[in-house]
Amino acid sequence: MTALPYPALHASHAGVWVADGDGATRGIGRGEAIRLAADTPVLLLNAPLVGQRLGHPEINGLDLLELFAFVHPARFVVPTPGGLARALGLEPPAHDQDVPALLRAAADALLARCRAEAWAEREGAWTSAQSLTRLRWMWGAPLMDAIARPKEAERWLFARLPEWDEGAPRPNPRTVVLEEAEVADRLRSLTGAGAEARHGQRAYATAAMRAFAPRDTRDEPNMLLAEAGTGIGKTLGYLAPASLWAERANGAVWVSTYTKALQRQLGHESERLVPDDTERRQRIVTRKGRENYLCLLNLEDALQGGFQGRAAILAHLVARWAAYSADGDMVGGDLPGWLPTLFRRNGSTALTDRRGECVYAGCPHYRRCFIERAARASVHADIVIANHALVMVNAARGREAGGRPTRFVFDEGHHLFDAADSTFATALSGAETIELRRWVTGPEGRSRGRRRGLAARLSDVASYDEEGGRAIAAAVAAAQALPSDSWLQRLHEGAPFGPIETLLAAARGLVFARDAKAEDAGYGLEAELAEPDAALVEAAGPAAEALDQLLRPLVVLGRRLEALLTDGPDWMDGQARARIEGAIASLGWRADLVGGWLALLARIGGPADPDFVDWLAVDRIDGREYDVGLHRRWLDPTRPLAELVLKPAHGVLVTSATLTGGGDTDVAESLTGAQHLSRPPAHFAVPSPFDYAAQSEVLIVTDIKRGDLPALAGAYGRLILAAQGGTLGLFTAIRRLRSVHARIADRLAREGLPLYAQHVDPIDTGTLIDIFRDDPRASLLGTDALRDGVDVPGHSLRLVVMEGVPWPKPTVLHAARRLANGGSAHDDRIIRARLAQAFGRLVRRADDRGAFVLLSAACPSRLLTAFPEGTPISRVTLDEAVARIAAPPLSAMRAGERIGAG
Repeated sequence: MTALPYPALHASHAGVWVADGDGATRGIGRGEAIRLAADTPVLLLNAPLVGQRLGHPEINGLDLLELFAFVHPARFVVPTPGGLARALGLEPPAHDQDVPALLRAAADALLARCRAEAWAEREGAWTSAQSLTRLRWMWGAPLMDAIARPKEAERWLFARLPEWDEGAPRPNPRTVVLEEAEVADRLRSLTGAGAEARHGQRAYATAAMRAFAPRDTRDEPNMLLAEAGTGIGKTLGYLAPASLWAERANGAVWVSTYTKALQRQLGHESERLVPDDTERRQRIVTRKGRENYLCLLNLEDALQGGFQGRAAILAHLVARWAAYSADGDMVGGDLPGWLPTLFRRNGSTALTDRRGECVYAGCPHYRRCFIERAARASVHADIVIANHALVMVNAARGREAGGRPTRFVFDEGHHLFDAADSTFATALSGAETIELRRWVTGPEGRSRGRRRGLAARLSDVASYDEEGGRAIAAAVAAAQALPSDSWLQRLHEGAPFGPIETLLAAARGLVFARDAKAEDAGYGLEAELAEPDAALVEAAGPAAEALDQLLRPLVVLGRRLEALLTDGPDWMDGQARARIEGAIASLGWRADLVGGWLALLARIGGPADPDFVDWLAVDRIDGREYDVGLHRRWLDPTRPLAELVLKPAHGVLVTSATLTGGGDTDVAESLTGAQHLSRPPAHFAVPSPFDYAAQSEVLIVTDIKRGDLPALAGAYGRLILAAQGGTLGLFTAIRRLRSVHARIADRLAREGLPLYAQHVDPIDTGTLIDIFRDDPRASLLGTDALRDGVDVPGHSLRLVVMEGVPWPKPTVLHAARRLANGGSAHDDRIIRARLAQAFGRLVRRADDRGAFVLLSAACPSRLLTAFPEGTPISRVTLDEAVARIAAPPLSAMRAGERIGAG
């Protein structure tokens, strides 16, 4: 029996249960549960999710997840009753009605750990609990009773964090040639002495050596496009030559991914390469964009009163985590993905540097900064695990100039096109321009926080350099022409203020006049930037003039800062130099941004540029507008990718299980930028070792009418029930996903089959996948992120259901690329790639079994090459599909799971 005198509450789609103070559990109605939570502090698990189940989102109480985050910061736990039980060594509940008793036992166990001498995360806990108690955090008083007061005063968080050291520049890599025998030996050491020999993996590792051979000609990298079927073991296959080359050449290999899930997987695989934790942190470093990392200056501001209410509680829990975090990564690192969602919209993004206003060496925490530590560690690392966007941004903005990588491995290479498309895009929108205004001017009106403008960040420069001071003042004055707070409301009222808001108002008017979907309030609207009306043409001139007035002082200021570095005045110490170098980089980025906007405005009323696609858009969610803008994308974004990333490299390996997407090598070259190189790439392909004919089947259901939501929901419900869970449901539209979930969640819950959904459950995507992986009877509904980023081997995923053929969305951008790339053949390539990726979620290991169901009355046969050769494909009715899924081997697998779980 827990010492806490509070009832425990649990809600699921199947019902609501409460354990009162005497420990007895009873079922109650949702209304009674809401009243109970309003009148009495209750123990619960994941308050936002419980609130959603009760239809009362703002419910709160003593959330066990918040307590776990305090007691065990930077530790992983699946945020379900079963996951919490296993993490604490308790018996997982067999039924929903057993959960309230577990919550009471879990609270007892966590508080008991705070009393134990062996509590590993004791340091700083007493001070933190004291602060949280003052903030009226519900767990504050129980924790103060459980935590013994330390004999000596605890150090402030920022004093406990280690400092990074500045190292000498790394010399250029040596020229080395790898031998096939030594790569094979390295591969054997990575897979283990007792591992079964995989000939495909060895052939892959041998082929990958090409990317690490010496380059013969400038701008002609040794490039290999390698398609390796699922199960080949390509991660260890390329890590074998990569690690060997890094050691012998004393150079860094950048392994780039598209999804955070693969970044985490690579981190786990690296333990085979370097088993020792300390050595591994030096030799293998994970890098992400700076917006992913905790900003210590933002955290300090939050802890000292910048945050209020629940946001302040989150800041203190993040501070607890920061003291134990391996790298300070708040997005996909060791910060539990569920922690920010417990606080809904209360400030987690404000704890990162999303505005690009870092003061670098001017920050008092600069020497302890997680971002700077990762950047310096990567200079001397053997393997840097990055992502496609970071690699491209660094190349475009000239970062990593002191040690530019020469060898790249692009895993998930089929996403290079999409990553380049986003990275090299231009958007002159309300959201982008107001962010630039804030970066230049700093706080205005009633805005709060530590945001500082150019004048505050460079005050010493302004006082020392007269011309630089004038440039700062001119930039601040010119920024007044950019949109300010409430700009969107003024557009709705027909009263824009300033030349940029006038331009956006004209763009908005033209979109509503020309988009055929204007009456559909659920989706964003767009219109091609062709034959603009008089209002848009007239607005373009003053807008361009205003932007030019801003660009000029930014360029002048950048030059003055560069001159200042050359002059080296007496007051410029190492920290001041680093801060000014950071300011130069930020100014260059903003100058390029404004330059791109000016090029886009020059298009209005003039000839179209054949290299780009331009359009106007009104962005909406459920009919609510949140941005208006002019957009530009490269018709072929792999052109800048080739110029900025591929050509300067010495060796590039691009790999994926679906690199050709069921097509040929020309598809791979067009998606990766290889077609823009003077030296053609080498190609390598090895099929999956899995027996798809025995392990899987594709069922195309022919009797579900497109657009019939009740029939679609019924199909999903019957299929999930036949498989007894373990189902990944994929949708192309969020509205249909929500509708299907609402129709079937309660029915499945009554059968003991939990159903979770992206865009419905208040849980981040990574955590949803963790929950799905942890429970073989759970099912998960989602969109594109789940089609490409889910790695769930084993019985937890045994059925994939797609709502229909994933046709490309008919946007202006897609229409232009379709016209330039073969019409319907272009569409087919996209669809085959999507089908191949979705099917690839199903069989991840040699003992996996499962079915792939496509709910499409008319799926063209030409698209079926997306599936691996030999996969059985049948066109069936829904009744037949349900019967086949309910039959062996899936039914035998389910029986085995129930025995194993029991």
